[in-house]
Amino acid sequence: MSIDSYFRISERGSTVWQEVRGGVVTFLTMAYIIVLNPLILGFIPDSEGNFLAGGVGDGSNLPAIAAGTALVAGVLSILMGAVANFPLALAAGLGLNAFVGVAIATQSTWADAMGLVVLEGIVILVLVLTGFRTAVFHAVPTQLKVAISVGIGLFIALIGFVDAGFVSRIPDANNSTVPVQLGTGGQLEGWPVLVFVLGVLLLVALWVRRVKGAILIAIVAATVLAFVVDAILDLGGRSADNPGGWALTVPQFDGVVDVPDFGTLGEFSLFGAFSSIGFVAAALLVFSLLLADFFDTMGTMTAIGAEAGLNDAEGVPPNAERILVVDSLAAAAGGMAGVSSNTSYIESASGVGEGARTGLASVVTGLLFLLATFFTPIVRVIPSEAAVPALVLVGFLMMQQVTEIRWADPEIAIPAFLTIVLMPFTYSITAGIGAGFLAYVLIKVVVGKTREIHPLMAVVGLLFVIYFAIDPLTDWLT
Repeated sequence: MSIDSYFRISERGSTVWQEVRGGVVTFLTMAYIIVLNPLILGFIPDSEGNFLAGGVGDGSNLPAIAAGTALVAGVLSILMGAVANFPLALAAGLGLNAFVGVAIATQSTWADAMGLVVLEGIVILVLVLTGFRTAVFHAVPTQLKVAISVGIGLFIALIGFVDAGFVSRIPDANNSTVPVQLGTGGQLEGWPVLVFVLGVLLLVALWVRRVKGAILIAIVAATVLAFVVDAILDLGGRSADNPGGWALTVPQFDGVVDVPDFGTLGEFSLFGAFSSIGFVAAALLVFSLLLADFFDTMGTMTAIGAEAGLNDAEGVPPNAERILVVDSLAAAAGGMAGVSSNTSYIESASGVGEGARTGLASVVTGLLFLLATFFTPIVRVIPSEAAVPALVLVGFLMMQQVTEIRWADPEIAIPAFLTIVLMPFTYSITAGIGAGFLAYVLIKVVVGKTREIHPLMAVVGLLFVIYFAIDPLTDWLT
């Protein structure tokens, strides 16, 4: 069987080169996680004062966390492509990793925390295999699925602007009346922001001229410009004292090959947290991880399928159950590897924007992640300012679906509106989905159309009530 027939490349209107290009672009927009995941997890001491991967708080453990992060992302992205034939890559989930570190490891040990991640993955896999997770996906009204895609589009565009420093958070200490601002202090500052702006302008120019490989060309060009700028000015990393520096990765070449250290693999205790923090507290933490994972992936795969033109009339992507199975395995695999829950990445939309339509793109992305375990110095040289212009363009592309929502019908328009706006406003896909679901159920009850509420939507609505009230419930029960 040929590559073309196995992945149905021609059938989906693509080419092998188009898939390879899309996979490369997805990797470039996701590669930051190899650097960011260690920074999030590597400096948090657990309840016994120990650091993940045997570190001592000086960052000496970061290479091991980076290698484990890249390894799991590589294996699971390849599995997604080969088994589900869908252009969706996976890696350690942002937000989930911070939750695992701050909310779980600080109460127990890192091994206990990763054990809860493994349990969450097992539970969600059971929900998929029993058909519950897929049934919930089919129960969601098509209009809300469209709203999820649009909301995610706005969300990833905001991520792009924030990561580039074009938009920044205003510290609470300033007692400001607004949560975000343009640049620093209301003004754009620093050469890295200029690199981002020029990257966006170049990408838009190439896109409207319908240049093939526009996203990849723009990322490479912006990276080269970043190297030139830093070679001349030596800007360093962004900090409170250096707001004009690079956000995450300083574009300085410091070698090619680095031998990977997989010291995090197998560092988990499956039921340790139940004895260290109690059954109820551990169960609630698993529930929080479960619900976030459950709906983040549902929204992500809907959005990717819609952008690629792969969804059916009900907004369901092909091989939906296989996608969900691989995603569930990823959650457990991330815990087993000691690098936090892995999940589907909305940044995969950048590869779809470059033309990816099949799982071959995910295989390419996965292979690059595996290579990155040895070539982390190269991965570290691409600054986020050069990569995130792709997220801004993809946000625009996903926003175009907003016309498919019946805005004259408040029964669906209000839930759709809340879904769309709360994703970027709360910086959470799950919060947007939850608000939209709850609004949909409430409105149907108020107008006397309870028969139109799918029973699973009612169940999910109740689960989201618990999700939003998880903190007071935890305090009350424990």
